Amino acid sequence: MGKTITEKILSDHLVEGTLEPGEEIGIEIDQVLTQDTTGTMVWLQFEAMDIDEVQTELAAQYCDHQTYQFDFRNTDDHRFLRSAAGKFGAYFSRPGNGICHQVHKENFAAPGKTLLGSDSHTPTPGGLGELAIGAGGIDVAVAMGGAPYYIEMPEVVNVRLEGELPEWGTAKDIILELLRRLSVKGGVGKVLEYTGPGVESLTVPERTTITNMGTELGATTSIFPTDEKTEEFLSLLGREDDYTELQPDEDAEYHEEIVVDLSEIEPLIAAPSMPDNVVPVEEVAGKDVEQVIVGSCTNGAYEDVLPAAKMLEGNTVNETTEMVVAPGSKQASKMLAKEGWVAKMMAAGVNFSESTCGPCIGIGHVPASDSVSLRTFNRNFEGRSGIEEDNVYLCSPEVATAAAIAGEIVDPRDLAEESDSVEAPGIELADKYSTAGAEGDTDIITPNKAPDDELVKGPNIGDVPLRDSLESTMKGPNLLKMEDNITTDHIIPATQDILMYRSNIDKLSEYTLSRVDENFAERAENAEGGFLVAGENYGQGSSREHAAMCPMYLGVQGVLAQSFARIHRANLFNFGLLPLVIDEETYERINQGDTIEVVDDVRKGVLNGKEEFTVRVNDEWEATAILDASQRERDMLAAGGKLAWTKQQATGSESVADD
Repeated sequence: MGKTITEKILSDHLVEGTLEPGEEIGIEIDQVLTQDTTGTMVWLQFEAMDIDEVQTELAAQYCDHQTYQFDFRNTDDHRFLRSAAGKFGAYFSRPGNGICHQVHKENFAAPGKTLLGSDSHTPTPGGLGELAIGAGGIDVAVAMGGAPYYIEMPEVVNVRLEGELPEWGTAKDIILELLRRLSVKGGVGKVLEYTGPGVESLTVPERTTITNMGTELGATTSIFPTDEKTEEFLSLLGREDDYTELQPDEDAEYHEEIVVDLSEIEPLIAAPSMPDNVVPVEEVAGKDVEQVIVGSCTNGAYEDVLPAAKMLEGNTVNETTEMVVAPGSKQASKMLAKEGWVAKMMAAGVNFSESTCGPCIGIGHVPASDSVSLRTFNRNFEGRSGIEEDNVYLCSPEVATAAAIAGEIVDPRDLAEESDSVEAPGIELADKYSTAGAEGDTDIITPNKAPDDELVKGPNIGDVPLRDSLESTMKGPNLLKMEDNITTDHIIPATQDILMYRSNIDKLSEYTLSRVDENFAERAENAEGGFLVAGENYGQGSSREHAAMCPMYLGVQGVLAQSFARIHRANLFNFGLLPLVIDEETYERINQGDTIEVVDDVRKGVLNGKEEFTVRVNDEWEATAILDASQRERDMLAAGGKLAWTKQQATGSESVADD
């Protein structure tokens, strides 16, 4: 039987397990990346493991979320991250140099390599043939120390692309169409591997838009084959030597096949407040728009901003609308400026922003109250933009720019018919990128040029919180009952006023689940233990491990949910929280405030492979809860989390599995 692209890369990097869906595998990691909202904890955990230097081929530290440095805590964190990169041997991308996924694509991403990143949109370079996976910070720290990364072998799904995109059809519309079909849960436990004749019609920037937003499907990762388009793009970057041909075998077998006819793609838009709430643009046309933002790690490349610039030639931004362009990297900004596009867009009424993730998580460019904002981003979770009850729509740069010109949501095809000055811009690659890899970029400090050999910790940087080893008894109140699709932004808000405490868990924990219940943190702390109860897809969204770390710090013992998002589930194990799966009937019967007890000897059951645990509620009724975990995950849970378990392995301490 032939192999898929995914199986080929995994086979080349496999160190433990077999490539059977559902089986746990350990793979060697070639590259790691982290960013400023997750990086401080990554390096603090790396320091705690007493490893002298990075063991992967490459490690890169980016500063892209808190770029504006509104508070000294952000600036201190960036200084600490620079010192950590210098001490341990990582590349350091200065604040303002760009979003990690765009800058990594420009400088380091390579076909056939494995990449692990402490950001959920790490799969972006799958459009270049790199197998890239998002994970929690401790997973990245351990992989950076040379250990395998463990994951449940996903199912590989063939997304077969046929035909070519029509005029005004874009890569963003392709991934929005998949979200419309599959939902935000449709990719859980799966790798989306793109094949078919339609692939060759897409440029690498278009492919990376698709792989970036595969995260919103819940997919483990997404990947494209490599071809002449890949080789051409790497050549433009001055990295043609990184090219490797990757194609699935003709007799490769996939778990399922999804067919997308590109010729039928039309302009789409994700309405508030979920990325899968997708409709044709014409269905919501006519809504007044006060804000338009073009940029982000999804649509922030030179090739994404250029169509907006072309559409604005001979046009201006509507006087009732603000249009912001935030390129994904400084390099993209420089190229647009060199060609005169920045000046032309500014003359048309565009406000240029620094290259940053900020607006995506409510750090800058927060929408006005009771207004509509169109963004070329990947998430529109309620409140994520920085204001509760926001109205954020997700769309392509073309749809966004059409709205900026018209002052309202409009199908760009209709705008083009009505206006002689608006034409379909198409997709156009740069003639040549302005730098040739990291060595030619003054905003990336190479490991051998990093100035620091000591960690520089400001007053806001605390210690990594640790949990005690798992006890035999587990009993406490249901501290909070939540609905389906609770995101990590619900658990720990990512806005500027809160996220600046990301290195200070004692302070950050005060905001835990505040967007769901402002009294939660106080209630949890007073209870000195307890549980969370949730519906389907608990913990979707960001890879930020703070969403597990802060509940643990407040004394939460476990989470009972109908299902978990992949990265957050792993983070619960990483910080010693028991993740139990319950059925819908049990979920409906449990109320907030109920007393929950795991009847069994929890520690013994976890270590001995027990899957079905009995939970007793109010000493009145019982239900079954499932722990689906590998022995490695069980050992970590019993040890109190991954950091404690890893240190045990490194020092040769007695395994908790011997209990």
